[in-house]
This record gives sequence, C-alpha cells and structure tokens, in this order.
Amino acid sequence: MKQKYELLAPAGDFQCLVAAINAGCNAIYFGLQEFNMRARAKNFKISDLPKIKKICQQKNIKIYLTLNTLIYDNELKPLENLIKKVKPFIHAIICSDLAVMQLCKKYHIPFHVSTQCSISNIKAALFYKRLGAERIVLARELSLKQVKQISKIIPTEIFIHGAMCVSQSGRCFLSQHMFNQSANKGLCVQPCRRFYNVKDEEGNELKVNNHFIFSAKDLCTLPFFEKIKKSGAVSFKIEGRNREPEYVDAVVKIYRKAIDKKLSKQEIEQSLEQLKQVFNKGFSSGFYLGSPTSDDFSKVESSNATHSKQFIGKILHYYDKLGVALLKLNTNKLAIGDNLIILGKTTGIVKAKVESMEISGNQIQESIKGQTIGIKLPFCRKNDDLYKVIDKK
Repeated sequence: MKQKYELLAPAGDFQCLVAAINAGCNAIYFGLQEFNMRARAKNFKISDLPKIKKICQQKNIKIYLTLNTLIYDNELKPLENLIKKVKPFIHAIICSDLAVMQLCKKYHIPFHVSTQCSISNIKAALFYKRLGAERIVLARELSLKQVKQISKIIPTEIFIHGAMCVSQSGRCFLSQHMFNQSANKGLCVQPCRRFYNVKDEEGNELKVNNHFIFSAKDLCTLPFFEKIKKSGAVSFKIEGRNREPEYVDAVVKIYRKAIDKKLSKQEIEQSLEQLKQVFNKGFSSGFYLGSPTSDDFSKVESSNATHSKQFIGKILHYYDKLGVALLKLNTNKLAIGDNLIILGKTTGIVKAKVESMEISGNQIQESIKGQTIGIKLPFCRKNDDLYKVIDKK
C-alpha cells in the first residue's frame, strides 16, 4: 500500500492560507498574536479561527496552531484561557514548553512537540511519547539515518524546505544579547543575517571571503526527495510563516508534485529554477546528507530570488461574464506580455499574463500611471491587489 505523507504548509495570513490550500497542502500551521515564534509575522486573531476552520474544512485540511514560545509564570493564566478558546477550531497544538503540553492534556487537545525542543535521540522521543505527544518535530541537526531510527518510536515531522538557523534548532540568544529581543519569544531580529566586519582583540580587521558568516543557506531537499520519502517521517514541513503568498504557492506546488510521483532529473532541475524565483538565500541539504560545510553559508543578506513583484493597483471591479477586470494603474506602466500576480484574502494567489488591455473600448498595447484600464484576467475579486512580476536576472 502506498504510504501517505502529510505536506504541511505555513500560513502567515489569509492570502498565504488560501495559497497553500490551492497549491495542494494537506495541513497548515499558523500562529496567533500570542505565544508563537513568529511574533513579527502578521499572524491571526482568535476571532479569525472560525473562518480558518471553515476554509480548511472545505478541503479536509488539518489545522495546527503554534504556541511554541517559552512561557513565564505571569503568562500561565492568559495561556490557559487561550487554549480553552482555540480547542474547537484546531486539530493539534505545536508547542515546546511543558506548561503548554500539560494544558493540552488537561483540555484533551493533541499536541506536537516543536523543533525548539531539539529532539535528537530515541530516549528523548520516548520521553515525549510517554508524556502524551501525538507527534514530535525533530531537531534540524539530524541525518536521514538518525531520522529513520527515531521515527520507529513515534510519528515524526521534519522540515523539507526553508530558512535554517545557525543556532541549534533555532535556540539562539544573539538577538536577545544585542537588542533585548528574544528569539525564544518570537522576536528575533535576525542579526545573524547581517554583514559583519571581523576583527581580532587588537582591532586588526580580518579578511574573510564571505561577510555573512552566521547566515545559513536555505534548506532544500528536492534534489534528494526520494530519500526524504524513505526517512520514516509522516509529515513534511515547509518553513515560512514570514514569507509571501507567491513563496508559499511555488514551494507547496513543487513539493506536492515531488510527493505524488518520482521526479525526473529534468523535472528536478526545472523545479529548482522555479524555487529560485521566490525568496531564498541559496540552497543547502542541511544535515540530512552529512554535516554542513563552509559552502552552506549564504552569500546574500536578504534574498537571492530571481523574481520580485511591484504593486500596480487594486481591482476596482471584475466582470465575470467577460473575464475582464477594471483597474486604475497606480504606478509605472503595464504592457502586453507582462506577467502578473493577483493577491486577495479569498482569492489567494493567481498568476496571469497580460494578453489584452483596453481603454473605453479601444485596444491598447501599453498603459501608464493614472489610467483606468480593462484587462483580461482569470477570476478575481474587487479589492484584490495586482502586482507586476519583475525579472531580477
């Protein structure tokens, strides 16, 4: 019998949520404005949970809530109140603090142990299994052989794509030390990503080939994904709750295809080119095939993406029967052949190419800022945002 794998996608907002579902994920994970490790992401409110549940139920998508920060005594009561409120809307809570685990047990909510706990051996896996964990998210510093051994003990979840932290499973104190913004409370300002001048104790500057000496490349398992499928893990997780919808759309679609069939060498190469179009800091195999080397550190500060997007306006109206959107161009210009991205809370992400435009019934080849145009587009909605894709190559 063919093994079923769960493709777990990040959802930083409703646009990303809908994009992930339309791209083919089996489950989504997200944070609220409280107690999650991406405090700087948009995140959701408790009042959003009924809508999230309704959207996910339509396609049988599992819903996992991250409550994975450290918890202090003064937060215990608010935490318990929140857990009681979220119970009807989620399938499990991803957590790292034992207080959260105990409250999950108290209110009979399944819990998954976060990668923040750095579970990297069989004994630790057994501990959390006896504690009542339904699943554990393994430390990122494991080889595929180690993953396979631990996966015999309890269902496991592993990361397959996205940002890697230079610190052990993200438990870093650099942001706290330098800026009093704790990574373990979801407030990391990512000082590791910055350009550094390295000096010795006497003030002599040391020349290094790569100035981004703390910044790891992104994990990308696509080139060896057939080995990932044989790792024993039941859930494959994509990092990226701070990422944009086009990132979620592209990465989920590509790994959905890789899960459903064995990709040819050509398909892998084509997919890697697509992954390079969205946010990335270069690609690495992480620890899965052996310990990282100096080549696994990034050479860019922010993103190496070959494509970016430029906001050009909001959809004023969509004529469903004609398949035409009305748009006032807010910036720059738009021409036949340009590639577009449509983003909306309900629409998610839709990609299109400009094939025809008109002003007052007259066909045009190019429009400029300030003009109101009719443009042939796939189905979208009033107030959806329209972006032009910019090739950065």
